[in-house]
Amino acid sequence: MLVERRMMVTNKVLRALENTEMSVFAQDCDLRYVWVCNAGRSWLAGAEAGMADSDLLASQSAERSTAMKREVIRTQRPAHFELAIASGSSVRWYGVRIDADHDDAGEVCGVIGTSVEITEQKRREETLKTLLRELSHRSKNLLAIIQSLASQTARHSVTVPEFLVRFRGRIQSLAYSQDIVTDADWRGADLMSLVTMQVERYAPDGMAQIAVESPDVYLSPTASLHVGLALHELAVNAASYGSLSVPGGTVAIGARLEPREGEETLILDWQERNGPRVRPERDARFGTSTLERIVPNAVGGEASLEYSSDGLRYTLMIPQEQYEINSRSSAIGA
Repeated sequence: MLVERRMMVTNKVLRALENTEMSVFAQDCDLRYVWVCNAGRSWLAGAEAGMADSDLLASQSAERSTAMKREVIRTQRPAHFELAIASGSSVRWYGVRIDADHDDAGEVCGVIGTSVEITEQKRREETLKTLLRELSHRSKNLLAIIQSLASQTARHSVTVPEFLVRFRGRIQSLAYSQDIVTDADWRGADLMSLVTMQVERYAPDGMAQIAVESPDVYLSPTASLHVGLALHELAVNAASYGSLSVPGGTVAIGARLEPREGEETLILDWQERNGPRVRPERDARFGTSTLERIVPNAVGGEASLEYSSDGLRYTLMIPQEQYEINSRSSAIGA
């Protein structure tokens, strides 16, 4: 009766095992396979009684597997290791767990073990490692930008309160641009979203004072942060002293593609109109170093800032590797 019950339980366990990706095996003390159950399409699929790991695995994997199993027989302690099996142009991974097997007298008679495919788990782990490396790289870049902004802001601030106001504004600008980049899975940010996020809140009448004509262009993550910062500097200045500080003042933001030195370059223009008459002298506190040095250097381009009498104009040239084109025409605003 007890034997029959054990057989029934064994049969049910084997049936349940068939619905999993787990293979179960046993080897004798010479590490010859005695039996394999539910091998499926795993690395154990070709295993037959009397075979060894050297008959199933590449030499290096076979040596490692055999060494692990001999150690289990010697110490009678369970062990776990991973196997990488070449499958065409890809690699399949298996998690193998082994323990000492004992006969009815309690003597070690070999090993018993399981093998489960963990390829998807390994892929997820590798993807996570890649994402963490990318996050670390971007975090270092962002910290470098913040350090540069802190130095530049401090250099041109007369008082601590003035420094705090300007520095907080610039950090907030970076945060806004970073949100757009993150929402796009770090692909970057489209120029229209940057304009809306960075400029609109400084215009009393919102986008009614801002005209944008641009290709549907996606900026790289680096260009997104720095172009967003440039737009912030220009918008703050326009709201304080320029065309966004008076009724009827407008800003025209244009982007166009031009061939330069054998490649297409994105030319970004900021033009203020109907504002107060622009003074030829520069306010040292205005972020000229950000606009003329930090931003163009970061994107590998060039920039110019003009104080013409009809309104401030800023031009930024962005090289091809810092953007991609979705569509060649798009326009919003007045």
